[in-house]
Amino acid sequence: MTQDTCTLTIDGHRIELPILTGPTGDRVIDISTLREQTGVTTLDPSFANTASCRSAISWIDGDKGRLLYRGIPIETFAENKVSFVETAMLLISGHLPTQAERDRFAELLTEYSPLHRNMDLHFNAFPPNSHPMAIMSSMINAMSTHDRPRITDDASFADAAAKLMSKVRTIAAASYKASIGEPAVYPRYDLKYVENFMHMMFSVPYRLYEPDDIAARALNLFLVLHADHGQNCSTSTVRVVGSSGANLFASCSAGVCALWGDRHGGANVNAVRQLERIAASGLTPSQYVARVKDGKDRIAGFGHRVYRNWDPRARILRGVVGPLLDSMNRPDPLLEIARELEATVLSDDYFIERRLYPNVDFYSGIILRALGIPLNMFTVMFAIGRMPGWIAHWKEQFDDPTTRIARPRQLYVGRPDATWVPRELRRAQA
Repeated sequence: MTQDTCTLTIDGHRIELPILTGPTGDRVIDISTLREQTGVTTLDPSFANTASCRSAISWIDGDKGRLLYRGIPIETFAENKVSFVETAMLLISGHLPTQAERDRFAELLTEYSPLHRNMDLHFNAFPPNSHPMAIMSSMINAMSTHDRPRITDDASFADAAAKLMSKVRTIAAASYKASIGEPAVYPRYDLKYVENFMHMMFSVPYRLYEPDDIAARALNLFLVLHADHGQNCSTSTVRVVGSSGANLFASCSAGVCALWGDRHGGANVNAVRQLERIAASGLTPSQYVARVKDGKDRIAGFGHRVYRNWDPRARILRGVVGPLLDSMNRPDPLLEIARELEATVLSDDYFIERRLYPNVDFYSGIILRALGIPLNMFTVMFAIGRMPGWIAHWKEQFDDPTTRIARPRQLYVGRPDATWVPRELRRAQA
């Protein structure tokens, strides 16, 4: 990592601040000593211009539409049909696993897939129709009491990571079952990670679900492409909570809560709801696009805050959507609308000039709907996929001896001179 400096003058006092350049060419001004030297802090709402940490896990080039996992282009994972488990191991451990390491991790995932029987009491306590994300977050946190993650070395961390990655899919499926009043389905020891989740999600006691190869590959790719994405809202949340010394499970539970919002993990939900609105309105996709261009409607699933080019994950998922839809035995009018909407936007100069290409949420919403995943489970699926990234970031921070508890500053804009008024003298505020 190379280093240069910049000069900052405050109240006539000049200071030198380091400019750090990473291996990909990213440059940041290191202001970690700014307040100490000047008594001044910076204001950066939403942290849009702030690098909160040093990380070697994933890297995004928004201008060129690139995403790397531990230095490997995301396209490589799709081309080589890499499993979600192997992707997770790379992100968490920092290196490609040997066959023996992979086999051992897979054994742990299988071994840890059942939940402690006392956790049934927690599931049964939720009201009917509870949102699966609320259940999932609570149950991951509850794991801290049933499977306390005492992490003291690499071996105990690997064990805790396998336990969380394994059980999160069981919790996710059981959360869905609890939300619709069906009994949870036990995992099977003979199925792989993705197929086992689909079994627990779609099986009922009187009819077992047999995963389809095309569907399983599509879901595996969905999880792989969501495994990490830099310092997004939920990942930053995991790191902030973890900086306090909170355990791995509690920190990742907080990540689930952060992911829940419409502006983050709920974006693919909005993309599908848009298709529902188009269908209900009676408009064709072309007519809907015309309304968007006139400012009468907004479009979801196109454009990205980070990418000013094609989202590379969207390009990959786009190649999966066609074969998956063609393999379906049931027609779905919404998916046909999605195909027409995509074609309309990609051929329109209005969107091309503004670089509003379909993003990963547009295609992931189509894929999850095609797989039969209900809308309220979309963010849950995102959480399963993002879990390896959260675990990796928690560990990266845990291993960093310079880690301090996160404590942002603020610019106080309240009154500096308010006085206390006795209750009997107070008047209602206008």
